[in-house]
Amino acid sequence: MDKKIDKALEYYTFKSKEIKDFINTSSNLTVEQIIESGEELSILEYKITALEVAKEN
Repeated sequence: MDKKIDKALEYYTFKSKEIKDFINTSSNLTVEQIIESGEELSILEYKITALEVAKEN
């Protein structure tokens, strides 16, 4: 089970970094793009936190 959690953590961390890089390297984002990226990032961070808690138990 730990391997699946580790794999999921790796994936969600990668996707989170991808979104952060997109936001940080873009100089002409619209308000909608910023909000959508923030929402996606929020969901990913929640999943990462939940997986880290599951891994501890």
